[in-house]
Amino acid sequence: MSVQSSEIVSLPLLGRSKTELTEWVQQQGQPAYRGKQLHEWIYDKGVRSLAEISVFPKQWRAALETIDLGRSQLHYRSVSRDGTVKYLLRLSDGQIIETVGIPTEKRLTVCVSSQVGCPMACNFCATGKGGLLRNLHTHEIVDQVLTVQSDFGQRVSNIVFMGMGEPLLNDENVLKAVRSLNQDVGIGQRSITISTVGIPGRIRRWADHHLQATLAVSLHASNQEVREKLIPSAKQYPLKALLEECQEYVEITGRRVTFEYILLSELNDLPQHAIELANHVRGFQSHVNLIPYNPIKEVDYKRPSPKRVQDFVTVLKQEGVAVSVRQTRGLEADAACGQLRASTLR
Repeated sequence: MSVQSSEIVSLPLLGRSKTELTEWVQQQGQPAYRGKQLHEWIYDKGVRSLAEISVFPKQWRAALETIDLGRSQLHYRSVSRDGTVKYLLRLSDGQIIETVGIPTEKRLTVCVSSQVGCPMACNFCATGKGGLLRNLHTHEIVDQVLTVQSDFGQRVSNIVFMGMGEPLLNDENVLKAVRSLNQDVGIGQRSITISTVGIPGRIRRWADHHLQATLAVSLHASNQEVREKLIPSAKQYPLKALLEECQEYVEITGRRVTFEYILLSELNDLPQHAIELANHVRGFQSHVNLIPYNPIKEVDYKRPSPKRVQDFVTVLKQEGVAVSVRQTRGLEADAACGQLRASTLR
């Protein structure tokens, strides 16, 4: 059954495919080729309102002034010394989300949020301290990427769903956003990473979509006892069950799993922890991404010294585990991993 014109008018246009936009312009009494033009101006040119689309007839543009394109408003912007930019974006209902643009010499990565806040309440993470307010809609996720792309004046090359929220608790909108970012914005699925702390059954369900995107699982501990201290939901989702689901994901998709592991000094960064971790991830396609802890004011965890980080890396390599250490970006702007929060700076 086709969507009625009145319903289509009330929905944001951002996040829709070229086919859907073509259907929309035809329902507005315009020729089909206007759909291709609309798609180009939304995704390639990054317009923030339909009035900016100069190839549309003036009379029709005037009639489109009330149509919601689905773009956010910039509430606050801060820049770190390393060039990382943190954005606070105000949504149509007044909620604030955080997005981070991370430039390097060869790429521009966007760390996007999937929820307003986060329900997981991980002990080391600023985002979860305020709880969950709501899921983000598809257009609100895509908008973050277009905002960063426009601000930097260059194409976004990589996307990581590592901002505010648990993506697999908003998997329907995240899936639609991944497809839109791939097909409409033109970002390869292999350049998109979905990060999850692990929700029972959701990794298995995600595998059924057979995406080429990378799955990153936030492990952060090498045993159940420490993981429960750091991640409250771990009590309902034991480490053993999580790892079994990850192995199943690899079997279904043929793609490796990345395990994210925040190193907290003297809590989970000892050599014996590295050996425990290696025993868990050895035997199936996996990679460990170590993240030296980025401080937040609510807790007094300590960032390990570079030597302790390197010692952990050495043990993992000796155990035959593929490992890398994430470079810290945006630390002084509170834009680094684990530092995002729904602050409004009113």
